[in-house]
Amino acid sequence: MTAIALTIAGSDSGGGAGIQADLKTFSALGTYGASVLTAVTAQNTRAVTAAHMLPPELVAAQMRAVFDDLDVRAVKIGMLGTPEVIRAVADGLRGRDLPVVLDPVMVAKSGDRLLAADAVAAIRSDLIPLASVLTPNLPEAAALLDSDPAPDLETRREQGRALLALGPRWVLMKGGHADGPVCTDLLIGPQERELTAPRIMTRNTHGTGCTLSAAIAAGLAQGQDMPQAVGRAHDYLHRAIVAADRLRVGSGHGPVHHFHAWWDAP
Repeated sequence: MTAIALTIAGSDSGGGAGIQADLKTFSALGTYGASVLTAVTAQNTRAVTAAHMLPPELVAAQMRAVFDDLDVRAVKIGMLGTPEVIRAVADGLRGRDLPVVLDPVMVAKSGDRLLAADAVAAIRSDLIPLASVLTPNLPEAAALLDSDPAPDLETRREQGRALLALGPRWVLMKGGHADGPVCTDLLIGPQERELTAPRIMTRNTHGTGCTLSAAIAAGLAQGQDMPQAVGRAHDYLHRAIVAADRLRVGSGHGPVHHFHAWWDAP
């Protein structure tokens, strides 16, 4: 059977994050990608200049169309934007026995906000309990806990366990926003694991969160267990960041190189 993963997220017209990054990641890792669009953004490597949220009814209709026909094996959730869209997505997932990767997207790499302030509570109450794994960066974890970003690894571990108490089966605390020569992600759940990699000095990190969560979903769709899927996704993203400067896309925060194993930019 073909492994199929579904991304529910917003569109990035610059192609480096959102739906576009998710579909590239699925393809790079041998998974067929389906998509449900939640928002259209006018976006490049420098800024998000406009955004339009799709009606929750249309988001729900896209989900029904995909699930009615495709044998989806895993779902990745990214930009949702509003409480109404969050509830529509949650309603469409309830009762489905599928692994769900929830990336609580709040702010773009450019600093532009992608989630309404009143939507954080809806993510907490409606979506986190449905998640197989929650993948926040340090500011997102702090926002979900109404706390300050974790200043050290032990506080990160404590915040991860606090998020676990909200209902997901696993939490992956991403360390990209921390300081130091080594980047450490913490996988917290039935097992605990540290995933480390040398920090790469590059400005081309647009779409890293989307890419990581999509890579986890690809692994889960292929039947990997959570530690396997997270481990492969972590390694894939590290290689994509290492190769990012070869792309030379845009003049701001450029994208990672999703297809680093197959082609180079001219």
